[in-house]
Amino acid sequence: MTTEEIFVKLRLLQDVLAKKIEVERDINDIPKMIVTQEELLDRLKKEFIEKDQEYLAVKAAEGELRNLLFEAESTRERAEKHMDAISTQREYENLDKEIHDASEKESLYRRDIKQKEQKIRDLDSEITQKKEFMDQQEAELLQAKERVESELTERKKTLAELEEREKEITKGMDEELLFKFERIVKKKGGNGIVSIKNGVCSSCHMILPVQFANTVRSGKEVVSCPYCSSILFYEEASDGEENYLDNDTAGSLSDLDDLDDEEELDDEYEDDDEKMADYDE
Repeated sequence: MTTEEIFVKLRLLQDVLAKKIEVERDINDIPKMIVTQEELLDRLKKEFIEKDQEYLAVKAAEGELRNLLFEAESTRERAEKHMDAISTQREYENLDKEIHDASEKESLYRRDIKQKEQKIRDLDSEITQKKEFMDQQEAELLQAKERVESELTERKKTLAELEEREKEITKGMDEELLFKFERIVKKKGGNGIVSIKNGVCSSCHMILPVQFANTVRSGKEVVSCPYCSSILFYEEASDGEENYLDNDTAGSLSDLDDLDDEEELDDEYEDDDEKMADYDE
């Protein structure tokens, strides 16, 4: 397989890998679309349960007050009946106090019952509204999940097609080159093979030594940029642009070690000017 054939395949592969990256990102991000709705629904359910428990507690308190009211009424009525049978002032005073105390309790209980009844009505209305809103959100979440599932199915189908296309393109190609190229494409956001024009890498825009640029220009081997690791191919300078490769005053590349991956690239080229100076005559 010639270098030009490899470049053709890499360009095709670059497009496929870029699409794969996008599809894989969608597969990862699409489910996040319903996270907010799920959190809202969970919060609504929690609030609904709390309100329902409050409603039951107020209802129970109202029932207890009604029992107390019944006891106070019964006490007053018994005392009033005994009024006709009293024979002493002391008995009259005791019954009168009992009637008075029972009447005060009745008044207090009726007031509290009235407040509880209003609270029950308010809670009942609030619970009804929360239930309606919760049901609406639940229905919308169900629809959203169906849309997400449909979109995920479509994306996964597209991804499978891209993977098949990738296998077709990479058949017979060097595994190490493919591994490095895929990592470059992912790191560069879809760009793994770029041109070197007028001695400059079009990815990182660094000026490369003439000897190294001439190696790329010869097209005899697959060469990566020592700065950004992108695979390079030669592109002629446009009319009116100075041809860096024809400049006799420029230096030449004496030696260039292959870099295994981006981590080595970052470690070995922290000082670009100092490192590339070693390649110039």
